[in-house]
Amino acid sequence: MKTESSIKVELMTEAYRNELEQRLIKNLLDVQLLRMVQTQPLWGYKIKKNVEANFNLKLRHGALYPMLNELERKGFLKSQRQTKGGRLRKVYNITTKGKDYLRSYYSILKYQLKDEDLT
Repeated sequence: MKTESSIKVELMTEAYRNELEQRLIKNLLDVQLLRMVQTQPLWGYKIKKNVEANFNLKLRHGALYPMLNELERKGFLKSQRQTKGGRLRKVYNITTKGKDYLRSYYSILKYQLKDEDLT
């Protein structure tokens, strides 16, 4: 049976986790977009809906599309126009350079996750 103290710790831990996750998503949105597109080609509206569903973050078009354009300009994404159901979509795919960028991100995370004191 859980004690009142252990329940409080779990609630605090969950609150901290939510806060930290929101900060990571907002501050590293470019990385999260690359991670999504890495799994499958996606278009802007689908990316927006995935971010909102998976990260509980309201993503405005004014933030999403400039970020996608910047990732494409840097060579991390490439886009292709496709028509589906009479609608024109810009579908994004991750490039080799984008995959390299993600590998660098994962490498940094692994280093940061080492449970060692900084001295």
